[in-house]
Amino acid sequence: MVREGVGALLIGGLAGLIEVASHSGLTLAMSVASAALFLLRRGLPATVLVLTAVVGGLGGGPLPLLVCVGWSAGARVRRVWVLAGSFTVGWVLMTLIGVVKDAGQVPVKLIVGFSLGGYLLLAVLPALWGRYRAQRRALTDALRERNEQLVRERAMVAHQARLRERHRIAQDMHDSLGHQLALISVHSGALEVDRTLTDRQREAVGVLRQAAVAAMRELREVVGVLHDESTAPPPGAGAGGAPVGGPGTGGVGTGGVDGIEGLVDSSRAAGTVVALLRDGERRPLSASAGHAAYRVVQEALTNAHKHAPGAPITVALRYEPDALVVEVVNLAAPEPVGVRPGGAAAVVSGGQGLTGLRERARLVGGMVHTGPTPEAGFRLAAVLPYRGAEGAGADGAGSAGGPGGAGGVGGAPEWALEGVPAMAAAPPKRRSPAIGCAVGGVAVLLAVLGLLVWGVVGFVRSAEDSTVKRSVYESLEPGTPEAEVRRQLPPGSDFFLQNLKGTGPTPPEGSVCVHFLSDDPGTGWGEDAAVRFCFKDGVLVDKQHYRVKQ
Repeated sequence: MVREGVGALLIGGLAGLIEVASHSGLTLAMSVASAALFLLRRGLPATVLVLTAVVGGLGGGPLPLLVCVGWSAGARVRRVWVLAGSFTVGWVLMTLIGVVKDAGQVPVKLIVGFSLGGYLLLAVLPALWGRYRAQRRALTDALRERNEQLVRERAMVAHQARLRERHRIAQDMHDSLGHQLALISVHSGALEVDRTLTDRQREAVGVLRQAAVAAMRELREVVGVLHDESTAPPPGAGAGGAPVGGPGTGGVGTGGVDGIEGLVDSSRAAGTVVALLRDGERRPLSASAGHAAYRVVQEALTNAHKHAPGAPITVALRYEPDALVVEVVNLAAPEPVGVRPGGAAAVVSGGQGLTGLRERARLVGGMVHTGPTPEAGFRLAAVLPYRGAEGAGADGAGSAGGPGGAGGVGGAPEWALEGVPAMAAAPPKRRSPAIGCAVGGVAVLLAVLGLLVWGVVGFVRSAEDSTVKRSVYESLEPGTPEAEVRRQLPPGSDFFLQNLKGTGPTPPEGSVCVHFLSDDPGTGWGEDAAVRFCFKDGVLVDKQHYRVKQ
């Protein structure tokens, strides 16, 4: 506010000094108007520009204000057509007022030329510079905001990658370790009722089974902690993670369709009756779909061992035309769920298995259905497309992901960058605001230079049109017809001859006189050589050559 007040006082003072020097009699009015318009230029840049141009047409006082107003308009008016329209209207009004005010003293062409040149220099050129500065500041702010956004996105992507890895670890721990612990519990439960064992051996087996149950309970807690931080895994996580046990093509832990037979054999070795059925012509699956099928069977067998120990299980693989149907059905348990021979503890369940299966199936474009059977058993079925979900590669999305996988943003694996276009796409190229403003500035300077040349040429021609050569003056004698004299005289210009009217010796009574400048080189500093021709009754009656103080 203080700076604005000081600026208004300076602008008003300059306007007053200019008006005092020009003896216009509008000193106070111009000072007050200039100060008021200066204070309003920020809030109403286009309106103040037009008003300043109108006031500028009345006098030269607002010319310093025109520079400030042009700068503000260029920096604050965003729409190009509004800015161009404001400058055009302002110049037209200023020129019209100048023509109306000075048309009798100055040629109209000269008024228009000087008005246009001064307007371009004092208003348009500062506006171009102000617009360049404003656009450059806006571009810098946009780049700064974009950089801050990219930094935030970088941190979010790294955090998301860690959550995905947590989810993958939790899923594999739940599926693989949970299955193995369930088999240990089933084996130890079977040994605990074996009558061939001694009491000490049976006690040791009981301790082993209790340890397995405690390990499952601890596993549940660990998996719960990991899931709490990544309850909604993004696409690509879990479906392609390598299962515990390492890659391979067959056996337990391979994670493909070939590994299902190993799961069945492990369950049979625990004393459970498991039937494996295959139907249809076998077709290849993507790695992610095959791993999902493996996990479905693994989770179903684990649940059957925990909730229906000793119940017969049927595993069916049906190759349909467009998808693999995996179905695992177990009958009712021969004893209440959660009770084992020897007073076993209640069944431990993590509550995440079926949720993880549904997520795995969804990621490959399939679905999972679970529910009881009419025989009081339980059925788990999954439909898995052969080619997997759109975007899941044949080798499994994110199979190399993990702490040691390919590097991404902030050390994240490459699959962590999926779905983050802001990080992958390069920022669009922006045209520098300096180019347009520089072109406009050069155009303004060229226009002013052209107007200056035009003004100089017009000034010289007007001076020639107002000057009578000495030879012409001496050749014209009184008594020569007026028409013949006027044919030899130049057309004259009010800009140069206005001050000569009424000068010189007293003219003959009743005569009409015209004045011109003379090319007499004998004039001194501060004076002009003038000639006068007086006509009466159609003839030249008097001619005079004299000197006039400027």
